[in-house]
Amino acid sequence: MSHQNTVFHQLLKPILRPDFERLAQEHHRGQKLRSATRWDQFIAILMSQLSCRQSLRDIQSNLECQHEKLNHFGAKSIARSTLARINQEQPARLYQQLFTQLLQQCENSKTAHQFRFKNPLYSLDASHIDLSLSLCEWAKVHESKASIKLTVGLNHSNTIPEFVALGDGIENDMVQGRALQFPAGSILVFDKGYIDYQWFAQLTDQKIGFVTRLRPKTVYQVKSSREVLACKGIITDECIELSSAHAKKRGAPKQLRRIEFYDADKQRTFEFLSNNFHLAASTIAAIYKDRWKVELFFKAIKQNLKLKSFLGRSRNAIKTQIWIALIAYLLVSFNRHLARDGWSVQRLLRIIQVNLFERKLLKSLFMPNKNRRKQEEPQLRLFL
Repeated sequence: MSHQNTVFHQLLKPILRPDFERLAQEHHRGQKLRSATRWDQFIAILMSQLSCRQSLRDIQSNLECQHEKLNHFGAKSIARSTLARINQEQPARLYQQLFTQLLQQCENSKTAHQFRFKNPLYSLDASHIDLSLSLCEWAKVHESKASIKLTVGLNHSNTIPEFVALGDGIENDMVQGRALQFPAGSILVFDKGYIDYQWFAQLTDQKIGFVTRLRPKTVYQVKSSREVLACKGIITDECIELSSAHAKKRGAPKQLRRIEFYDADKQRTFEFLSNNFHLAASTIAAIYKDRWKVELFFKAIKQNLKLKSFLGRSRNAIKTQIWIALIAYLLVSFNRHLARDGWSVQRLLRIIQVNLFERKLLKSLFMPNKNRRKQEEPQLRLFL
């Protein structure tokens, strides 16, 4: 019988060990590690993410049970005290750099999004990752909550977070959102939390289109109107100028596009604001509706990866765990092409959770053959 690597081993193939060791050397602090390496730390936390281990003791016990299988990719079991110390002391920057390197391999996995235009389409959003206020006072948001904020620019072509930033939960969404550098020619969709007239002008100068919701009571003047197709739910399509004193002070773009859209399913009217005058009004409305993908991304990582309980209390330990969780999402996304059409990364994560150390091909795991006849087992009979 031919040898077959475990599912865990196959998921790790995109990560080249020499590149990892080079990054580990660059991002090392203090004395040389003796009882364990950064690779051992990475394997331990990645395993805990993919198999939903809940504690340091749980991780250690699971690794000890899989000792022989860990040897195949150069890892070993790590004591819980050692893992806690490395999480506390060694920079999380290593895994941020590893995540960035893995993103470069995503270029080949991009497919066309559902729209006809060829511009890259990104959804920008942020989500709070809740922490214990009694254990993480540095992350205090208010008297009853502590959190760290994960900001993501999700590419709609492959539903991969191409731009990621971690900030304090108390920060405004715009702090990290404005720091992300999106490519020229792309289209960015976001909710009303990212409305900043000065930023709108910067995006326009960088030739980046945007689609968002118009805030209530926004002061504007209508410059011109376009013909609309009522059959597609478009009520108005106007070229407007933001005329408030605040908008002029912030240097808002001189011309923006306001679209009023009626959603028959929700029986609601939406007002959209954009700097794109080339796409159809119905396409602008559909772009904002497609923003729901970033919400599904946050749901997938929070429900299927270990982001509710943490292995450390310090900022560095928590960032380490979050970056490795995002790496786990990337590794599964790389193999999404092996799965059935319509299978989400969330579904694949659930399958991997119960098959992580099984010796099965990923293709057979993600695309089971339903046409294969099951061998009928002989029925047990009890003769009296």
